[in-house]
Amino acid sequence: MYRRTLLIALLAAPVAAFAKEAEVSNKANTATYVAMQTLSASITRRDGTRGVVTIDNGIDVPDATLRAYALSAQPRLRAACNRLLSNYMAGLPGGAAPNADYLVREFQRITDTTLGKTGARVLVGSILMN
Repeated sequence: MYRRTLLIALLAAPVAAFAKEAEVSNKANTATYVAMQTLSASITRRDGTRGVVTIDNGIDVPDATLRAYALSAQPRLRAACNRLLSNYMAGLPGGAAPNADYLVREFQRITDTTLGKTGARVLVGSILMN
């Protein structure tokens, strides 16, 4: 019984230190992230019915002043990205998958244009088609 207690004590110290280090690392990484609302647009399925494409995205902005501006410009960024997504999806043939590389590249261009300078990086989490 005594050996088990000693073993748990020896294993708990490194685990606690690792957890504390990971918590500090996660706080540092999320301090620069600006979450955007989900983008969505209608699509045409293979059978001709309508569907929805949904994109989860955000922006990583290390510069504090640019991040503050990005937070205030979120409605304009979302409107511009939604307009691009709607126009792109309307031009796709029925049932075709969207080109994720093209969308990310265009979202980045729109973000740089809206913010007025580079320094913000667009991050896309998922693209769902229903």
